[in-house]
Amino acid sequence: MSDLNTQFQEAQVQVKTLTKRPDNDTLLQLYSLFKQATEGEVKGSRPGMMDFTGRAKYDAWAKLKGTAPDTAKQRYVELVNRLLGK
Repeated sequence: MSDLNTQFQEAQVQVKTLTKRPDNDTLLQLYSLFKQATEGEVKGSRPGMMDFTGRAKYDAWAKLKGTAPDTAKQRYVELVNRLLGK
């Protein structure tokens, strides 16, 4: 397993240890980077107007279109490290 994959997996565990809940924008960043890293490009159709959460998640993920999975993993690790104060 590559070093980046190991760091990515460790970041997934560490993010659950945060003592303070990140703001919604940061949560969307974490979500979209994770999805881009693990599933690639956004799939499916954009949720309807009344599905505010689903729509925000879809839009955040769609903004990462064209980002390589390894780049998304690296950015996810960096964001988690910032949140942990590393």
